[in-house]
Amino acid sequence: MTDRERELCNGIIHTASAAAAGVGAGLAQLPMGDNAVLTPIQLTMAISLGKVFGLTLDQSSVKAGIASAAAGQVGRTASQILIGWLPGVGNVINAVTAASLTETIGWIMAKEFEKEAQLG
Repeated sequence: MTDRERELCNGIIHTASAAAAGVGAGLAQLPMGDNAVLTPIQLTMAISLGKVFGLTLDQSSVKAGIASAAAGQVGRTASQILIGWLPGVGNVINAVTAASLTETIGWIMAKEFEKEAQLG
């Protein structure tokens, strides 16, 4: 990955992660309430990352990638059920887990897109 690609990926991934943290914090007390908002954030992130490497992605392939990468969502959902409903503490924990998951998905995708671009 070139320095320029890494810089662009950093901006895209960190922006998406910050947005995910805001959503996670704001919707912590709603069971499964943030998934409908997090998915479009992650879709946009994935499409933007693809563009960094000159890849054109359609929504179905991005959704499939996010679905496989989001297997960790199970842990996030468990933490949300166990402590997400606690005002204050739940908001912070939900924000951190939403941001962490989005950050992880972003870097996994960036590395995969880099490989695809090199092969293509």
